[in-house]
Amino acid sequence: MAVPVQAVEILRVESNCSHVKPDLVVAEEPLEIRIGYGLPEVRKQMSISVTMRTPGNDESLCLGFLFTEGIIQSMNDVVSVKYCEDLGRAEGLENLMRVELKPEVEIDKDQFKRNFYTSSSCGVCGKASIDAIKVDCQPLPGEKLKVEKGVLFGLAETLRDSQDVFQHTGGLHASGLFDQKGKLLIRQEDVGRHNALDKLIGEGFAKNILPYSESILVLSGRISFELIQKSLRAGIQIVIGVGSPSSLAVDLAEEFDMTLIGFLKEDRFNIYTGKERISL
Repeated sequence: MAVPVQAVEILRVESNCSHVKPDLVVAEEPLEIRIGYGLPEVRKQMSISVTMRTPGNDESLCLGFLFTEGIIQSMNDVVSVKYCEDLGRAEGLENLMRVELKPEVEIDKDQFKRNFYTSSSCGVCGKASIDAIKVDCQPLPGEKLKVEKGVLFGLAETLRDSQDVFQHTGGLHASGLFDQKGKLLIRQEDVGRHNALDKLIGEGFAKNILPYSESILVLSGRISFELIQKSLRAGIQIVIGVGSPSSLAVDLAEEFDMTLIGFLKEDRFNIYTGKERISL
């Protein structure tokens, strides 16, 4: 069974001495996501993506990825999610997952025009063309949230304190979902920023509690276009990052009237779009 951390031996070098000591590093392993689809008598299998991820919550990662990519729309499309057997391979099966789809789910192979490998740091890097990047997103559901600015100042620290693996390794990104009072509802960690968010969204997808329209998303790093796109698919109105957003992230957030906040600190933050949701 894969674990999220690995033990290593390091040479600690200090100004006046050096010594060998044990340490922990975050685990990073490939996960191949496959789908099974088609009529019962002619079932087919397709490899969708390989992503470098931190082992753990792989079912949520697969479901979140397929949902945010627009391949599935609800758990009614899914028969099962499980590690798959690969004939002739004795090892590495914990890094192969197959999502079995119901026969009525239509698969358009054109939507899979992507490179086979997706790095852990940037999901968009795996897209084969600019045309394949933008997944259909719907207008944000529900009435606009209204959040007091004081609630936001403590969210980054709360998220960081909740990161179990980060405490041991210092090498993981996190995505956290908060309510309007600043209570942490769900948290997921991964070596990849987009993987952490896919796990978070996949957890809600599996529990049929999407959209996350009444919650605030906090990201531990910078905010890319794809993270905004995934957030829109999950119906999130307010996205906050401790780092900076990209220009495409700002453009997409503005297009869909999402509130986008960057550089969240204990005493300040920058609002890029949707300032009306924050009580100043």
